[in-house]
Amino acid sequence: QVQLVESGGGLVQAGGSLRLSCGVSGSTFTISAMGWHRQAPGKQREFVTSITNGGLTVYADSVKGRFTISRDNAKNTVYLQMNSLKPEDTAVYYCNAKSSSSRWYWGQGTQVTVSL
Repeated sequence: QVQLVESGGGLVQAGGSLRLSCGVSGSTFTISAMGWHRQAPGKQREFVTSITNGGLTVYADSVKGRFTISRDNAKNTVYLQMNSLKPEDTAVYYCNAKSSSSRWYWGQGTQVTVSL
């Protein structure tokens, strides 16, 4: 089993920055990739970004150039640096982990609200 706990969400003005953290515990040796999804009110959960054990990153077009995913393996933590935030970035952000057997794990989510 893998447990994920997000932190760092909050309220920020448009143009501002936030950094989300995701602490990972449990059977971390089974994880092959980690990432972030988000879900805005009334919308489906959508992919934001991911990073493999090898450091390969992928970003949704909507966040490319503004968001950066990184990981600190020593601390078992994944980060999402969000810059130039827009009101449309408002959502609950979920950390996720994918195991080598393609099993998915999810955190409880953290709210990010961007005001005008």
